[in-house]
Amino acid sequence: MDNYSFQNLQEDNMSFDQVFEKIKKFMKINPGGNFRLMVGTDSQVHRKQTVFITGVVIQCEGKGVWACIRKIIIPRKILHLHERISLELSLTEEIVSLFSEERKTQLIEIILPYLYQGATFTMEGHIDIGLGKRNKTSVFVNEMVSRMESIGVEPKIKPNAFVASSYANRYTR
Repeated sequence: MDNYSFQNLQEDNMSFDQVFEKIKKFMKINPGGNFRLMVGTDSQVHRKQTVFITGVVIQCEGKGVWACIRKIIIPRKILHLHERISLELSLTEEIVSLFSEERKTQLIEIILPYLYQGATFTMEGHIDIGLGKRNKTSVFVNEMVSRMESIGVEPKIKPNAFVASSYANRYTR
């Protein structure tokens, strides 16, 4: 299962198990916090390839974040917009699926003793699409949002999909 390689500014070649342990450690620092676990993918077409970056971000509102990325290179230019957005979403779904029910339960158990004091945990799928009239991706919103909802993740689109549109985007260049 662990042929996944993640990185951030501090570490390279982290397995998903290591990423999950980092997320748990981050949550245990402030277990009474309001946590958002966010996953999103962005892509950039280059001369001979398309680079996909999936960001995994755990945020404790008002207290900071821990984040990492997974980079995938497809050795061709993916110019068809629907294909590229669909692949971005598939890569997001793939990482979300690694957060099994057992793993999600482990994260929820961290905040459980603090639930009545306001602790929260949500999981979001950030999709690099928007509804704006001038946005070429607006025709795909319903399809992509439905895909996120079908796997039990709260979908976020632009301007609220910052893990895909900002964090992952900076590493696609």
